[in-house]
Amino acid sequence: MKYTRINDEVLYTAERVTRLSESDMRELEELAALNPRKRVRLCTHAAPDSLLHEMFIIHGRDAYVRPHLHKGRDESFQVLSGVADIVIFDDDGTVCESCRVGDYSSGYPFYCRMPKGTVHMVIIRSDALVFCEATTGPFDPDDAEFPEWAPEDGADGVWEYVAEVSRKIEEL
Repeated sequence: MKYTRINDEVLYTAERVTRLSESDMRELEELAALNPRKRVRLCTHAAPDSLLHEMFIIHGRDAYVRPHLHKGRDESFQVLSGVADIVIFDDDGTVCESCRVGDYSSGYPFYCRMPKGTVHMVIIRSDALVFCEATTGPFDPDDAEFPEWAPEDGADGVWEYVAEVSRKIEEL
């Protein structure tokens, strides 16, 4: 696998035709484990202005995915390995629903499509979560909104917040 490193978390394929194997995914998992935020993504689309964005994303168990929404685009993800909870919130931060996802053979749903405007987060339940995400481009950093009621990545209280959301999931 050949790629160009944009930063510690974002890689772009350097191959005209992208092929990924199990060993490539293990390499990406190792890169995610070395990253301070425990995540990495390999973009298989050509550039940020591509109309279709497909990314293979790895999050370690200690990766915090802050609740967020996308104003102008839907997104989908398909789990290749690992287990996670996708949590849906209303605008004031109340947990509305959750869905445990896993790979195809896990018995859990392995695919989820998130409509634009849906506040959601992902809580990783396995050592690593490997998934493929697809959305429309071009990339717009202002498309994602983060509600004020959710702590920022790295802020005090992040893991207490995740534990509280997990308790609310149990109550559903």
